[in-house]
Amino acid sequence: MAWINFPLYAIVSGILWILGATVSWTRLKRSNILAIILSTIGTIVFGVFITKLWLVLERPPMRTLGETRLWYSMFLAAIGVVTFIRWQYKWFLTYSLLMAILFIVINILNPETYNKTLMPALQSVWFVPHVIVYIFSYALLAASSLVAVFGLYNIYIKKKNDVTGLKDLADNIVYIGFAFLTFGLLFGALWAKEAWGHYWTWDPKETWAFITWMGYLVYIHLSYKHTKSYKTAFWVLSLAFVFLLICWFGINYMPSAANSVHTYSS
Repeated sequence: MAWINFPLYAIVSGILWILGATVSWTRLKRSNILAIILSTIGTIVFGVFITKLWLVLERPPMRTLGETRLWYSMFLAAIGVVTFIRWQYKWFLTYSLLMAILFIVINILNPETYNKTLMPALQSVWFVPHVIVYIFSYALLAASSLVAVFGLYNIYIKKKNDVTGLKDLADNIVYIGFAFLTFGLLFGALWAKEAWGHYWTWDPKETWAFITWMGYLVYIHLSYKHTKSYKTAFWVLSLAFVFLLICWFGINYMPSAANSVHTYSS
C-alpha cells in the first residue's frame, strides 16, 4: 500500500523544505530563487504522494484527521512559497514549511488505520470540493494567525506603533481564506441536504464552523472600519484561529460531539 512509502516521500519533502527555508536566509547569489525552487520541488513531491495514495485507496484521502493533515502540509508549503514569491517574507516561508513538516511528523508518530471504505454519507459529489476548499482555507487562515502573532510581538515587545505592512498582509490572506471558508460552508450545507435531508441542523461541528466563520467576519469588518486598530485586529484574528482549531479537531474531544454526524473516525 502507498502508505508504506509515506516516510520516504515525507523525508524527501522535509529535506527539500528545510533546505529551501535555510537557503532563503543566506547571502548566496540568487538565494531567493534557489529557495523557491527547492521548496516548490518539495511540495510537488508531497503532492505526488497524495495523488498516488488517492489512486491506491480508490477514494479521496480526506476521511481521517491523518489524511487531512496531508493536505494541510501540502497547502501550507504551497502558500508559503506563493507568499514568498509575492512579498519576500523569509520568516513567513520558514514558518509555513516548518508547520508543514510538523504535520508530517505527527502523521509518522501517530499512524492510523487507512482503508478503502467510505461510509454512505461520504459518498457524495460534494465530499471532495467541501474538504479541499475547507483545508485550503484552514491553511490560509493558519498563516494569517502567524502574521497576527508576529504583529503583536512587534507591538508589545519591539514597541512598534506602525505595523501597516503586517496588517495589509494579514488582510490579504484573510480575504482569500475567508472566501474559501465561505465556499466550504456552502458546500457543506449542500452535502448535508443530500446526505441527511437538511441544510443545517446545528450539529456541534456545524455550530463551531459558524462560530469560526463569524470570528473572521468580525475581523474583516473591524479591519475595514478601523484600519489603524492594530492591537485589536491582531487579537481578534488570533482568537478566530482558536475557534478554527476547535472546529477542526478540538470538537472531536468534546462530549457534545459523541453523537455528531460529522464524527467519522479519528
